[in-house]
Amino acid sequence: MKRLKGMLREFLLLSAIITVTVMGLDWVRSPEVPADVSTMQIHLLNGESTSLAAMSEERPLLVYIWASWCSICKLTTPTVVALSENGTNVLAVALQSGNDDRVRLWMSKKSMSMPGANDLKGTLAKNWQVNATPTFVTIYKGKVINTTSGWTSRWGLQWRLWRSGQISA
Repeated sequence: MKRLKGMLREFLLLSAIITVTVMGLDWVRSPEVPADVSTMQIHLLNGESTSLAAMSEERPLLVYIWASWCSICKLTTPTVVALSENGTNVLAVALQSGNDDRVRLWMSKKSMSMPGANDLKGTLAKNWQVNATPTFVTIYKGKVINTTSGWTSRWGLQWRLWRSGQISA
């Protein structure tokens, strides 16, 4: 029993260290997204234009900023695809990954059927001060609720989306 308590204590300590480290990294790498992005227009790969406010009006929107050259993005994309296929509201933004045709092809190969946009010159990334890929920005009713960068789990993304709906409701 003493050994089990010791292992549990070590597990809890390790979990706390990991949590603090991840939160610290998120804070250091977090983009400086304007708190109110309601007027920002997004030009989608299908030729349509919309606003982040319109896309996030009814439910939280997960903005997934990725790049075709990003090795971590290759790990997170299947998670984002699965979330999208299960009804999560997702906008995929390709960062400096080639022209629109190349981005559409890459998204097709990765089964990314959610709306997509191409940040060909990195303008959005520069304006939002995105320092790492992938970056995830959760927006609800046109307001930025939370951000995270780097690898994250499906549970982490689902928790952020759920929490976004709870905070803004």
